[in-house]
Amino acid sequence: MQRYRSTYQPRSIRRLEKKSRRNILLSVIVIFSLIYFMATWGLPALIGGLSFFNKFKPSTKVNSVSEETVIAPPVLNIPFDATNSATIKISGYSTPKYKVEIYIDNELKNETTAGENGSFQSDAIPLSLGTNNIYGLTVNEDGKKSLPSKTIKLLYSSEKPKLELSEPADGQQIQGGDKKVSVSGKTDATSSLAINGNTVIINGDGNFSKTVDINEGDNVITVVATNLVGNTSQVERRVTYLPQ
Repeated sequence: MQRYRSTYQPRSIRRLEKKSRRNILLSVIVIFSLIYFMATWGLPALIGGLSFFNKFKPSTKVNSVSEETVIAPPVLNIPFDATNSATIKISGYSTPKYKVEIYIDNELKNETTAGENGSFQSDAIPLSLGTNNIYGLTVNEDGKKSLPSKTIKLLYSSEKPKLELSEPADGQQIQGGDKKVSVSGKTDATSSLAINGNTVIINGDGNFSKTVDINEGDNVITVVATNLVGNTSQVERRVTYLPQ
């Protein structure tokens, strides 16, 4: 005979299960109610509270510099770094119609005004022997000045190069043979040298030697040394060629 297992549960157990299901349903309702409350009232209140307290924080202002307050320094045009001239006229570019101040060794030397296209040129400015540190400032209509331009170092020197001739002797007579004479001597190694207008190579010690063609009769040999700043030294020798 087949037997079946009974599914009967006591009343106390059924009561406990029913209570548990009711508690779970109630918990779900409470959780959804809290979520709805926070989304509807809680977050806006929190954000509003933060905004209220932010009113009492010190505000930080960013000082922006307008383009009108930025003054560009001038651009000076000095195409050489050494000179033998005691004065110099400085040209360049700046903001059109703005004043330009030229300084040498931090001392104001000249004032000029840029033209419609921004170009300017100073009057003749005296230089000091040695290195001159030159820069400029732009000055607007309100008297406000720019930062200094790039400083240009300019060497002014009146010193002439050394020049010594060892041959030929002045008044030397040459008789017979080729119509040539040897010219030799010494100058500064950094100088350039020309004999009768023709460039001659100088070695590292400043020595030079060159054979020069001469004509029958009296001849003048002219030797010119020129240093880096353009100062020159000149020596002349007279030689006479006599045919046999």
